[in-house]
Amino acid sequence: MIYTAPMSHTIREKQKLLARVRRIRGQVEAIERALEQETGCDRVMHLIAAVRGATSGLMAEVLEDHVRGHLVDAGRKSGASDAAEELIEVLRTYLK
Repeated sequence: MIYTAPMSHTIREKQKLLARVRRIRGQVEAIERALEQETGCDRVMHLIAAVRGATSGLMAEVLEDHVRGHLVDAGRKSGASDAAEELIEVLRTYLK
């Protein structure tokens, strides 16, 4: 069973998160341009690494908010176990 509580933390940080996603989009577009222009492999790999770092940073931010909002606060109420299971599932998927 997947715990699906409202994502108030993402709403609260919506503009900040959207700005990060837009920067990531720009980085992915840079990869596309580099490939179209047949840029050297070393440059393409650096661009890919930058995107990976940016998405990892975004995941870390959302993950931290999730833990604080759904596990720490939920630990005082029911639903913490479901939230923990959801988190484990997300982490397994992300770390593949």
